[in-house]
This record gives sequence, structure tokens and C-alpha cells, in this order.
Amino acid sequence: MGAGTLTIDLDAIVANWAALDAIAGAGVETSAVIKANAYGLGVDVVAPKLAAAGVQTFFVATAEEGLRLRSFVGDADIFVFSGHMAGDTDMLTQAKLIPMLNAPEQVTRHFSAAQGHPFGIQLDTGMNRLGIEFGDWHALSSELMAAGPRLVISHLACADEPDHPMNERQLRTFHEMTDGIASRRSLAATGGTLLGSEYHFELVRPGIGLYGGLPFAEATPVVRLDIPVIQTRIVQPFETVGYGNTWEAQVESCIATISAGYADGLIRAMGENAKVYAGEIACPVVGRVSMDLITVDVSHLEAVPDTLCLIGPHQCIDDIAQAAGTIGYEILTSLGDRYHRRAT
Repeated sequence: MGAGTLTIDLDAIVANWAALDAIAGAGVETSAVIKANAYGLGVDVVAPKLAAAGVQTFFVATAEEGLRLRSFVGDADIFVFSGHMAGDTDMLTQAKLIPMLNAPEQVTRHFSAAQGHPFGIQLDTGMNRLGIEFGDWHALSSELMAAGPRLVISHLACADEPDHPMNERQLRTFHEMTDGIASRRSLAATGGTLLGSEYHFELVRPGIGLYGGLPFAEATPVVRLDIPVIQTRIVQPFETVGYGNTWEAQVESCIATISAGYADGLIRAMGENAKVYAGEIACPVVGRVSMDLITVDVSHLEAVPDTLCLIGPHQCIDDIAQAAGTIGYEILTSLGDRYHRRAT
């Protein structure tokens, strides 16, 4: 078998949702963000498991994602972060998706093209990415609230940094914009859920925390990636390995070539900062990560196993992200479709 095996622990995803639900506490609904094909792990296997565990509300990025999700979650609410885009009306209405209206032009489009169809509202409280701004909200809020939005949300820019002053600033702005409205409110994703009850409102919407990533440090690991060894060779002192001759052997070394690379989402930038594991033993990556192959120094092993573990008990997605100078989200959502996927 030439491709790696990506094992996805569905029970761990449910356990992480339950743990975040407990943190949210009584009276707060815990939804699930399942955009980007369930953060790359497969909406077809993740969504039914979460729905069976009791998740009643899901969030996706686009109407197309919501249309695909609908068949896996029955009558659960599906909110669309991108709102009501041009050309989305039929998808939104036929699949019973709820757009999060995020600009005045979307409000106009929704009320003219889908009159009476449910909607939510996304507000900008300082992130300057998506959401109705303060002035527009002041002008539109009476009309919008009279129509009965299903949910009013905003998004925190710095929730991964608990002491960042932006968190309190956005919380204050969200209160200023929404206190006194009749609709349910939501401000917290994973990081916001961990900030404390004042950020929870009526609904929290964890994403990365469900899948084992930071900032939910107590999350149960969800993914394991085992990569086959294609070949081993002895490299003599002063010989080099890989593109650019970036690694040179100082002593006689045993080098294993494993079957994965940046085409499989293993970012080239991680290079020689990364390692893989043979059981309990760490083995350093040497030379550049190439499209389909990674070279590893296994000189210290008594025997080279058939596979080496990149993500697993000793190294999580955020460890790989640190080696690559990025975040766990990018590693997780980049894991490619050449792996043999096992959902357990």
C-alpha cells in the first residue's frame, strides 16, 4: 500500500463536543461548525455522528456546503456564514438553509428574493471581516428585528489569546449592538467558549476544538496519520539528501523515504523542524519535503517499521503546525485525498 492511512476517531469528536457543551453550561446550546468538509475529515462521516449525539445546529461557510450537509443531519438547523449570495436563493430555500445576512445588500437580496424564509444576522464588532457594521445596524435593526431573525452573531478576532484586550472590546460592542433584542445571540467559537460564561450568550459554536486542535488544549486527539516507508538507504558522510542538497550526512546514516508530501497537505515549510515516530522513538525529517515524499533519519532504530507515524499519540496537528510556522487549522484542512481514510 503506497498511500498513508488517516484514522479519524469519531467518538473523540463527540467527546470533544460533549466537553465543550459542559463548559458552555446549562441554558446554552452547543452547536457544531462543520465547514470545509468537517475541517477536512469528511462531512459524510462526522455530521451523522454529531447529529446522533444530539447536535441540533450546524454552521457551514457556503450554501453549497449546506446543501451537501442537509442529507446527513435531518431537520437540524444549518446556518450559512457567507449569507445570501447572488445565485444562492434556490439552494437556501430548497435545502432549508439559514443565511447569516452580513451586509445591507444581502438584507435587500434576501427580503426581495426569499421573503419569509428564515435568516440570521452577522454583526461586525471590530474584526472587519464579515458582518453588518455599527452604523448600518443602527439603520436596519428595527426592520430586521421585526422580521424575527433566528440568530444574531458576531466573531471574536483574538479569542485564542485570553488576555488580549480585543476580547473585552468586542464583548462590550456586541452588548451595545444587541442588548434588548428578542433573538438568540452567539459570540463564541471554540476560543470564546473557553473565555468564560460572559461570552456564551444563548449559543456557542465550536469548530477546531471538536477536531482536537488548539486552543482547546484538553481536547481528545481525533486524527492519526501513519505513512508507509517506501525505501531505505545508507548515506555516506558528506552525501546529501533531497532537493537543494539542504541536508548533508556527517556520519554514515540510514535514511527512510516515506510516501507523503506537500501534495498530501504536509506543508513544505515544516522541513527539518518536523519529526515522525517509530513507536515511542522520534525520527527527524531530513532534507526538503517534496510533493510526494519525505526523507527521515532512522539510523538510531534497531529495525525500520513498515510505517512511521506523523500525527498520533506523541505529536498532534498543532505540533506539526508549529514546525511549519502555521496553525493547526491549516494542517488539518489540508490533509489530502490520497490517504486511505478510516473512520472509527
